[in-house]
Amino acid sequence: MEQILSFLENNLTNLYIPRPGIVDILEIAIIAFIIYHILVWMRTTRAWFLMKGIVSIMVMFVIAVILEMNTIIWIAQNVVYIGVIAVIVILQPELRKALETLGKKNFFSAFLPMEFNRGEEGNFSDHTVKEITKACVEMGKVKTGALIVIAQNDLLTEYENTGIEVDGVVSSQLLINIFEHNTPLHDGAVIVRGNRISSATCYLPLSDNMQLSKALGTRHRAGVGISEATDAMTLIVSEETGKISVAYKGELTRNLKAEDIEKQLEKIQNKPTEEKKRRILNINRSRSK
Repeated sequence: MEQILSFLENNLTNLYIPRPGIVDILEIAIIAFIIYHILVWMRTTRAWFLMKGIVSIMVMFVIAVILEMNTIIWIAQNVVYIGVIAVIVILQPELRKALETLGKKNFFSAFLPMEFNRGEEGNFSDHTVKEITKACVEMGKVKTGALIVIAQNDLLTEYENTGIEVDGVVSSQLLINIFEHNTPLHDGAVIVRGNRISSATCYLPLSDNMQLSKALGTRHRAGVGISEATDAMTLIVSEETGKISVAYKGELTRNLKAEDIEKQLEKIQNKPTEEKKRRILNINRSRSK
């Protein structure tokens, strides 16, 4: 106890606290923002448990420094470099996923008129929304398992290449027929881009999110996995219960009704407002002249 009190007295008596300026406050805010998002990311991966182990070791190291346990300090100083390399190797999949997510973020989207690149219907039409919704509801009634990926901006070519090209207009009849039991295309995922079904029987990456319920099967984990790796939205119809779920941005929303499905799809439809429609029309007219 005397050693701890002596350590605190020697280090805190002459402690100098500088006055922070505007730049310092901004720097602190940026660092806090980065640390917060790193912790949120780690919370859903295996890195969270590793982080708790590292914190425990750091606490013991601080105690060793305070109590001047020279042997432990020497061991820790020589092991820390190897430990950093080991952590990078262990967390390689998680670090890669984090860097991919960072690379896909469009920090300038708020300033650029991206809507001008879309048609008046947005990413897909209202008819496509109704057809996908109808197909999911009908398949849910008879407990036909389904996995439908609706693409946005990210290219899904690597996943489309794992399946069979369809290139057909989206319709409830076609979707139901694809996922019908004992048909050649029923196993795997369907990928929808715009108003067309691009591929079927596609393989998707499985999510390793440890917060997902253990009761969820491969179909749901694949739906969440593709939503973590890309900006796509995935609709999942359970073969066991017939219940419909949606996966988007790594989050799973379950037990959806028809109106809920339409609302979810409208989130990524990105239909331009009336004012933007007029601007698009004027731009198209000026281009045609």
